Amino acid sequence: MTEQIKKTMEALSKNNMKPYFAETKEEAKELALSLIAKGSSVTNGGGETLNEIGLLRAVKEGDYEYLDRSVNPEAMRDAFFADVYLSSTNAVTEDGLLYNVDGNSNRVAALAFGPKEVIIIVGKNKLVKNLQEATDRVRKIAAPKNTKRLNCETYCKETGHCVLEDGNEMGYGCKSAGRICCNFLVSGQQRFKDRTKVIIVNEDLGY
Repeated sequence: MTEQIKKTMEALSKNNMKPYFAETKEEAKELALSLIAKGSSVTNGGGETLNEIGLLRAVKEGDYEYLDRSVNPEAMRDAFFADVYLSSTNAVTEDGLLYNVDGNSNRVAALAFGPKEVIIIVGKNKLVKNLQEATDRVRKIAAPKNTKRLNCETYCKETGHCVLEDGNEMGYGCKSAGRICCNFLVSGQQRFKDRTKVIIVNEDLGY
């Protein structure tokens, strides 16, 4: 475990989020499954990390009530009543903040309120020093890659970076109809201790 991971985990704990460490994506999948009680209703936010570690497939095939947003779009609303919400995050700062930016915004909404438990899986590539680096990461890495993945016609899809190249201003950006940076969520100290669980994986995962 690197010093950065150790520091980040300690800060998450101080912010009432329960941190876990997994050396590999296989360990991360098994750890996440161990945190989900059999029979629980489970759903998820969008993104690549959950697929990369094989967690979504395991949940779909396991003894759970899976709310599948790809089959039923209303599952995005039903997520607020789920037992467990699975997601990744755009960035985690060394002082224990989660930074997320969303287009439809069902993910940031569920991370903030609704599901009884939230389990976040994050690769070491998403660990950053502070919110400045978090916003830079979204503008220069996550958003351009996700707009290509989702085929959203945006400025960053064409150029590879946000129209705002510098600064940490939240809420600003292009005026593209397909813009995916619509709502911004910074999760600091949580009122409900350990509702949010963060599994940090010692591998690069997702965007």
